Amino acid sequence: MTASANAASYFVDRHSQERPNKIAFREAAGKKRNLSYGQLAIDSARIAGAICRAGIVREARVAMLVLDQIEFPQIFWGALKSGVVPVPLNTLLSTSVYEAILRDSRATALFISAELWPVVKPAALAAPDLQHIVVIGDEVPEGTQGFEDFIAGADPMPPVECSGDETAFWLYSSGSTGLPKGVRHVHSALRATAETYGAQVLQLTETDVVFSVAKLFFAYGMGNAMNMPMAVGATAVLLNGRPTPEVVLDVLEAEQPTVFCGVPTLYAATLAQLEMVMKPDTPLRCCISAGEALPEDVGRRWRDLWGVDILDGVGSTEMLHIFLSNAPGDVVYGTSGVAVPGYQLRLVDEAGAEVAQGEIGELLVRGDSAADGYWNQRGKSRATFEGEWTRTGDKYEREAQGRYIYCGRTDDMFKVSGIWLSPFEVEQTLISHPAVLEAAVVSARDGEGLEKPKAYIVLKEGVASTELAAELKAYVKDKIGKWKYPRWIEFAEDLPKTATGKIQRFKLRQDG
Repeated sequence: MTASANAASYFVDRHSQERPNKIAFREAAGKKRNLSYGQLAIDSARIAGAICRAGIVREARVAMLVLDQIEFPQIFWGALKSGVVPVPLNTLLSTSVYEAILRDSRATALFISAELWPVVKPAALAAPDLQHIVVIGDEVPEGTQGFEDFIAGADPMPPVECSGDETAFWLYSSGSTGLPKGVRHVHSALRATAETYGAQVLQLTETDVVFSVAKLFFAYGMGNAMNMPMAVGATAVLLNGRPTPEVVLDVLEAEQPTVFCGVPTLYAATLAQLEMVMKPDTPLRCCISAGEALPEDVGRRWRDLWGVDILDGVGSTEMLHIFLSNAPGDVVYGTSGVAVPGYQLRLVDEAGAEVAQGEIGELLVRGDSAADGYWNQRGKSRATFEGEWTRTGDKYEREAQGRYIYCGRTDDMFKVSGIWLSPFEVEQTLISHPAVLEAAVVSARDGEGLEKPKAYIVLKEGVASTELAAELKAYVKDKIGKWKYPRWIEFAEDLPKTATGKIQRFKLRQDG
């Protein structure tokens, strides 16, 4: 074993020698602080020392409920240096879910932004293994310790020696169909994503400024705004608030990023906002999307407006970042592209046999960023991680040119008149209608008990739903086929989503 196998050596300390004054992170809101690579090396070493001084032993879990602010990378890399396992958590969950996660992870410490304490307090006080609660902010609640006090006087600590196969951190899955699962990732996985998607698709360099609306607790956001820019010494812009279209446009104008990382719902909402306001002048050279498949119409409209393509890609918490993607100069909207260099893909049927070209199958992926399994979920680990291959739960079709076309989640697919129907294909068609902002399609049963598509529609601002249902049904019939049109259309103010922007179709199926 060598010290360099600790990811903190590569992502942090290496830069303290090569570019100590280069800004690694800058905040786009609040105090608008900057953090250089050199200062990050110092701060993370002090936090590592403080963790050890507090008696938190190696391989123990420390939960992180930290907003996108400079303390997040300080704590994350400090934990890795000390050999404890940071567990960044979704900052938008309910008290009951936090209590379940704290009990499941058996975290001995919690680092938390002060703004989040009111929601988490009951869960934290009920967690039997929690020994330290460290609050980031000006006010320190009773029974907790302030962040500055926690690290005051601590001796800096160099990264512990470890294997690249050693567990580095956990992420909890988004929980789109139930309680989140603890996903264990190893040190080498961070570098694997940076050297594949970051280097060979995004082609990041030290001069790039990256802004991601996906938060750091999310695998996609962590790659976008932390390990990929840090691998090359670039700068990341952090936004600790809600990324509404208005806020995002302000940040794009003020921070002048060269790379923007979004999600389909945000791209669609921002396009709608830009029908009413001027587009900011920015030096964007690349935009990316993940979380859900990007509707073809959204991608084309964005490119026409900004002169920059959106590289639609597919990733997962289990694979840490994107493994299937369009690439610069090789974008075909309506497809998810091809395998990112360093990854292999397969499409299989229910029996595990590979499907023929043009047939729909479940996507399996193989690559070095794969998780080491779920915590305390042996059955689900064995069902998802099959040797070197990871099941994604996504249904795809591979076209003759080798590109992959998204058909829906395995649980979302259903048959109409004996033929597989892709809800995403219907949704994409509905979104291309000028009146529609968002759409979700699920299965529902008619009077004879047969499955048919039902659509939930969010209209653009100012559009009335009167007489629109019949028009949308006819629109789908004309565009993609008479049997695919939604038999029922329900208009809604919004759609249920996870914090990462994924539509929770299972809730719509329950409601329907």
